This record gives sequence, structure tokens and C-alpha cells, in this order.
Amino acid sequence: MVTSPDQAAGRHSPSESRISLPLKRFLLIEHCPEAWQGLDLYLFRDENVVFYVGQSQLAFARVWEHLLGGFKGHSITGRFIWVNWPKSMNFTIELLSAQDGQFSHLHHDLNTAEQWLIRQHAPCFNVVHNGAATAVPPTYLPANAPFRRRASLRKLIFEAERAVKAEDNLKW
Repeated sequence: MVTSPDQAAGRHSPSESRISLPLKRFLLIEHCPEAWQGLDLYLFRDENVVFYVGQSQLAFARVWEHLLGGFKGHSITGRFIWVNWPKSMNFTIELLSAQDGQFSHLHHDLNTAEQWLIRQHAPCFNVVHNGAATAVPPTYLPANAPFRRRASLRKLIFEAERAVKAEDNLKW
């Protein structure tokens, strides 16, 4: 099981004010690395579309809440991920800090930064502050589709771990 951001091999800036890594690598990180604890904004996305933007005092933990809530229908974003598994293991999780320079024009206000990101990306599943939400691409099942594979979280993490190992082996 991966436990550090370096092992996760996600892309990140030296200041740790922005982390970007595939969901399959995120799933392998059991505990929030200390360097990520100040990250308070998060995005679920693929290479073309942002699915959801949110905020939390600890973005890492909130992403996990979405993922776990998806199994029980408590999170539309989490459900969307599991309905589209295994394709979704390549979705990107971005964790950001409202204190990052890109938010200086917003005076680093967390609520304002979240609203600005929503207006910039028009995520599929954000309703508030989103005048024209992006449609879910037709290559994905909608969040209300039935689960094709109802597996345990442990099994999905195992599949993610195998995919990461295979990907890393190809790099070597």
C-alpha cells in the first residue's frame, strides 16, 4: 500500500500548494501526507472535463468521503466514479490551496476560490454557482446508472494497485 506522495508519483509543485494525481494512485494513499494538510480545495476530473469542485478544511479527507459515500448514494460524484469503474481509475484528483498565488486576486478566500473554480470549469455535478454545468460526456455512464460491478472498496483498491504496478513496470 502506498503511503507517501512521493510513492504515489503524482505531479505536484515543490510548495505542495497543488497536487494532481490519478484516482488509482490516490486510492493507495491511506493517510493524508502532512504536506497536503493545508490543501482545502479539490477537483474530480478527466483530461477534458471537470466533474466536481469542492472545498474542505482537509481536502484529502473530503475526497475520501465522496468516494465512500458513492457506494451508498450519499455522493453523486462518488457514485459516478464507481459506476464508471474501471475507466474512472484514470480520473484525476486535484488538491489545491486557496492560499496559492492563483487565488491572490480573490484575497485567498476559500469560499470565493471555490466559486471561481466552479465558474471557470462549469463542473458536471456542481449546482450552486454554476450557471451552465457541463454535460457528462457520452463516453461515461450517468451517476444514476446501475452499478455494473459492485465490488468492495478493498477489491477496487487492489485493482488500482495492480494497475499502478503495471503502469510503473512499463516506465522501467
